[in-house]
Amino acid sequence: MRRPGSRGRIAFTSPSVAPERGAWSNTRLLLLFMVVNFADKAVLGLAGPDIMRDLGLGREEFGTAQSAFFALFSLSAVGVSLLTRRVRTTVLLLAMALLWSAAQLPMLWTAAGFGTLVATRVLLGAAEGPSAPVAVHHLYGWFPQQDRTLPTAVLMMGAAVGVAVAAPVLSAVIAWWGWRWSFGVVGLAGIGWAAAWVRRGGQGPLAPGLPGRDAGAVAADADGPALRRILCSPTVLAAVLGCFAAYWHMSSQLTWVPDYLRTDLGWTGTLAGAAVAAGALANGAVLLGHGLWERRSARRADRARRLPSGAGAGLLMLVAAGSVAVFAVAEPLWVRLPMLVGPMALSAVMMTVAQTACGRIVPAGRRGPVLGLVVGVASLGGVLSPVLLGRVIDAAPTAAAGYERAWLLTAALLAVAGACASVFLRPERDARRLGVAADTAQAPGVHVV
Repeated sequence: MRRPGSRGRIAFTSPSVAPERGAWSNTRLLLLFMVVNFADKAVLGLAGPDIMRDLGLGREEFGTAQSAFFALFSLSAVGVSLLTRRVRTTVLLLAMALLWSAAQLPMLWTAAGFGTLVATRVLLGAAEGPSAPVAVHHLYGWFPQQDRTLPTAVLMMGAAVGVAVAAPVLSAVIAWWGWRWSFGVVGLAGIGWAAAWVRRGGQGPLAPGLPGRDAGAVAADADGPALRRILCSPTVLAAVLGCFAAYWHMSSQLTWVPDYLRTDLGWTGTLAGAAVAAGALANGAVLLGHGLWERRSARRADRARRLPSGAGAGLLMLVAAGSVAVFAVAEPLWVRLPMLVGPMALSAVMMTVAQTACGRIVPAGRRGPVLGLVVGVASLGGVLSPVLLGRVIDAAPTAAAGYERAWLLTAALLAVAGACASVFLRPERDARRLGVAADTAQAPGVHVV
């Protein structure tokens, strides 16, 4: 089927679908996209103790395998995001889902060892690197500026839901069928999502045109501020640092919390998986609650009295830093475990705030590349966290001492990033300075409720 006004390109949805239905239908599909995405990321941490035992790996080697996921993650995030100016996001999202599914399946082979694990994680990271910025860019084609916080929060909530679903399900798969089938299950889930996307996914009415292909498309380089000015703005720099810390925190939890609970506290794999799932559900609740609060606040008459979004997100990250520090040093479990499923989750808000803030100060035609650059640089936190924390843990006299040092290092990074975001993350101020008007155009028939 073709969308009205298109020439020679495939549309994923029928033009008869009402735009307001299409907006939330695409949001739900992209939520599932992120669920599978983060289940893919979580599988290695959940299967970690079994993989290390069967393949004879130390923690540093295992951390290297986890970091291999991010080897091409950043480059891919930047490169594929640049393609959003030439290729429809519907096509890019489909290609990513198929590639990351294909990357999981070789681990079903019983002869696949450490080399195959590293190679497949590199391929998986290359396929998943652009997923968040491209998905956000696609979503913003369905929602005007003032209505983007909630759908962005729903999209980012997929990270928490993915881990929450993956932890108990994949722990059960590992217990029943072995760790190799945990890779197979998430690979098959990705293929299932791709089939649903072909049938239901579609380009939004507010999506920027492709130069040379769509009527009325404007070359992105012809208007708006220079890309260098955008990337060097305090908002983008603070967003990158905040997301770097959030990626570091997320990656450290996915990689080392299951091992910590099993080896240091003596928990079973099922119980550790349940704790990881509880922490992920807390992340999801924080993201959804923040999105609903922001939507409500944005429509109130006293918006001017609110804290700037960057200040609020920065303060929440400072609270998360304090909770990680308590988790590191407190002795009683009844004090430590609530940190895991409570205030530590507040760092996740930075993911939503950074995306919407950067989207605010960028013209629509450049939004995809800029979001890709932000995620590409920030995701280096996910590259460094597993291997560096693995070295910290192995270098300590005991695993318990190593984990304490690792969590305190993470808390310090969150504190620095939170302080910088509180001061410098000001999208409205920087948008005025750069001369970027808010994208408030409401497409005919789109009514976000």
